[in-house]
Amino acid sequence: MSTPPTTRAVDPAPIPAGDAPPPRRRDSSHARDFRPGFVVKLALVAVVDALGVLGVLAAWAQESWGILATMVALLVAANVVYFTRRALPMKYILPGLAFLLVYQVFVIAYTGYVAFTNYGDGHNSTKQHAVEALLVQNERRVEGTDTYPLTVLENGDGLGFAVVQPDGDVRAGGAEQPLEDVDATLDGDRVTAVPGWEVLDRAAVLERQADVTSLRVPLSDDPEDGSIRTQDARTGFVAESTLEHDEAADTMTDTTTGTVYTANDRGQFEAPDGSTLAVGWRVAVGFENFTTAFGDSRYASPFLSILLWTFAFAVLSVGSTFLLGMLLAIVFNDTRLRGRKVYRTLLILPYAIPGFLAALLWSGLLNRRFGFVNDVLLGGAEIPWLTDPWLAKLSVLGVNLWLGFPYMFLICVGALQSLPGDVLEAAKIDGAGRWRTWRSVVLPLLLVSTTPLLISSFAFNFNNFTLIYMLTGGGPRFADASVPLGHTDILISMVYSVAGIDGNAPRNYGLASALSIVIFVIVGTISALAFRRTRRHEEIA
Repeated sequence: MSTPPTTRAVDPAPIPAGDAPPPRRRDSSHARDFRPGFVVKLALVAVVDALGVLGVLAAWAQESWGILATMVALLVAANVVYFTRRALPMKYILPGLAFLLVYQVFVIAYTGYVAFTNYGDGHNSTKQHAVEALLVQNERRVEGTDTYPLTVLENGDGLGFAVVQPDGDVRAGGAEQPLEDVDATLDGDRVTAVPGWEVLDRAAVLERQADVTSLRVPLSDDPEDGSIRTQDARTGFVAESTLEHDEAADTMTDTTTGTVYTANDRGQFEAPDGSTLAVGWRVAVGFENFTTAFGDSRYASPFLSILLWTFAFAVLSVGSTFLLGMLLAIVFNDTRLRGRKVYRTLLILPYAIPGFLAALLWSGLLNRRFGFVNDVLLGGAEIPWLTDPWLAKLSVLGVNLWLGFPYMFLICVGALQSLPGDVLEAAKIDGAGRWRTWRSVVLPLLLVSTTPLLISSFAFNFNNFTLIYMLTGGGPRFADASVPLGHTDILISMVYSVAGIDGNAPRNYGLASALSIVIFVIVGTISALAFRRTRRHEEIA
């Protein structure tokens, strides 16, 4: 019977002193966090947070709860994304998403909201603001009340008043700051110094006389308590509103006539005889703005003409600029032509001039009596380029052709130079002539490359407000229209006129927003159909 071998414990070989294992390293992740890159990121996020907090406070002050919630969500997302290692793709995507949300989604959503309201002149804010404005606008001096010695003050926020009470106390305030007790310095019954305010001398008061006489300083935070007014900048009197607001009954009562105005569903206080107070508030009106745009004769008649002209303007502008740009690209793409670089540089000069400036220049050049075209080129003729309906449209198309063909020239040159040479060579081998090669090979491939740009050009010209506004201002005006619209107006300039921003008509942001939604739907539908057609071209190619 064999005996198993015995196992002898072997001591580990001694480790030379010079080969001792390195000591265990401490976790240095925290040390890496404070590298220069992290410090820069921390500073940038801190700046974003500071700006975001300012936006949140502003939204809180304006009671814009939707904007406030969005700002808070964006701030939380920014801090979470940029201080975690698990959201690397979002670090690059979040800025674009934020700008998309703020400048696109929010704008479209808010425009849609306004389109279903009566937002406009007389309906600019909330009901509470309307009540306060009515009380302030209908203030009158209270008969039999005392007058007070008054001094005009000024600080960084504007003008204010300091009045001396019968008991000798001084109260001071401004348009946005109700009267409050102050420690003022008096010289008799005149105030000579007020902490935080500068006392205006007589000369300074006379320079701002209109501002002083129109200033009202509220007695308290409640607008029904009245305010201090002045006519001579030396004595003040108490002015109270002739309207009384009954919040429980939701009425306004004119104390001078006894007329009671009741709030209606149109955002106004209405009397039994149908008269209304001047200031109202925003309310939802459903599809009324859309029915007004298409059913009210004041807008429906010019709307159809403007819609047809807008389509014609966009289509003709894209077609003419593309054909001219493509023709020039073919000519200057020929290698046999000398000086091609010089000619190409000269051709893109109109594209280098800002569009609004070029439109203003052409407006002067086409002036009927003093323009260079009539006065010099046509020997003193008085052709109404901008005042005749048809000539004005022709002038708009001509100026837009001058402005737009360099862009089409550039994209066509790039597209022609990127065409595959083997395809063209194969066409020659098959015996195709120049025209056949151009029609069956070059043009289809060129359209595949340029169609998306043509679609974007159509959308741009469909909303080319700058050219219309700077060149013709939408004129000449329709002779039978009761609204300030003209023969060269396109839908976007119609929206501008209807909105009343230029002061030629009462502001009606609800109707303007409804028209904007219509434009959005039209352009979006045409673009979607065009892109579907583009994909078919690509499949064929």
